[in-house]
Amino acid sequence: MTLIKKIKDKKVNFEFNKEYIKVVTDKITSNDASFITRSFEEMHPADAADIIEHLSENDRESLIKLNNFKIDPEVFVELNESVQSEIIKYLSSDAIVRILKNLESDDAIAILENVEEKDKNSILSLLPPKDRFALLEGLSYPEDSAARIMQREFTAIPSNWLVGQTIDYLRENKDLPEEFLEIYIVDENFKPIGAVPSSKVLRTPRETKMSSIMDDSIFLVPVDMDREEVGNSFENYNLNSAGVGDEEITDGVITKTKRRFNWLLLNLFTAFLATYCISLFGATIEQMVVLAFLMPIVASMGGNAGMQTLAVTVRTLATNDLTKNNFNQNIIKEFNIGILNGIIFAVISSFIVQVWFQDYQLSLIISISMILTMVVAGLFGILVPVTLKKMKIDPAIASSVFVTTITDVIGFVSFLGVGAYFL
Repeated sequence: MTLIKKIKDKKVNFEFNKEYIKVVTDKITSNDASFITRSFEEMHPADAADIIEHLSENDRESLIKLNNFKIDPEVFVELNESVQSEIIKYLSSDAIVRILKNLESDDAIAILENVEEKDKNSILSLLPPKDRFALLEGLSYPEDSAARIMQREFTAIPSNWLVGQTIDYLRENKDLPEEFLEIYIVDENFKPIGAVPSSKVLRTPRETKMSSIMDDSIFLVPVDMDREEVGNSFENYNLNSAGVGDEEITDGVITKTKRRFNWLLLNLFTAFLATYCISLFGATIEQMVVLAFLMPIVASMGGNAGMQTLAVTVRTLATNDLTKNNFNQNIIKEFNIGILNGIIFAVISSFIVQVWFQDYQLSLIISISMILTMVVAGLFGILVPVTLKKMKIDPAIASSVFVTTITDVIGFVSFLGVGAYFL
């Protein structure tokens, strides 16, 4: 069988076709990215991953750094973990973000686990808030827990829907996962009460209620269950998937569009608010232009700190771990964490600023504002979702807008305000 025939069949047998590795190596040397890209597109992602794994380490580095070559996210996820870790070192933050945005949440979390801690926050900050929150939430769980390997993309509908409504929803909603075996049925509190195989929906008359054909004996996996126990449960009960008690319903197209519009509109106004706060310190910035360069650092650190606290808080709200009895204790804990993180990063930031600009006053300004911003970020990361839940607003959807705005405003005002005081 010829090489071209093998590629069209999307199979590459390396035991008998090692000469193709030589072809790819030669193309890397001649900077022929288009040939490699076309060849990989014609293969199954697992086969393309096999080719990359069979290259030498030097050739892999040259391939990833090749102009006009972008590794396909589906190929990347098929690579073994050691090769993934190696390739991540050669990728820019933008390239990693592109990969993460095109993967399901469980695969994205697995990749982020291989990213060095010093780079993780900068990568997360480049993601859209919704994606960033989902990944931060997953990373907040213990490394060996079910939540780390749980896929967050799912399909769910209310228990009172008819089969016809469900089919129309599946056809019209573009935000659903590309593939799913089961449709979850949820109650008014968004808790799973049953599941229906997608094939059964297609074979049932449109006027039938979904709740009448659901299987109510679904297996719920606690988010903190050890992943080995999860594997054993799937094997013992022949499971394809399992429900989780703290996930939310996917609404219809009109409802979801309206909900997104409301929060996006609010986000637009809050962005103008942050800009207005900056404009109040125009004279200060003109007096010391370097403040404009350093200002995003404080806001970004506060934003990430706030989102981390937010992710943990939403999880504890979903699992009912955050109660009236331990609320004050958790507030104090977040305050202390904010102070400790603020001091640590204030020292690091002031050292870098001092080395960079040789200005003790500027180092002091960023130190003070860093501590203030980190403390506020931690406090509002817990206060915002709790307040929204009391107002019966879903904290998982709405919190990020408020937390991001608050940390941005506080970051800008504290940094420029402290700067104005000293100048």
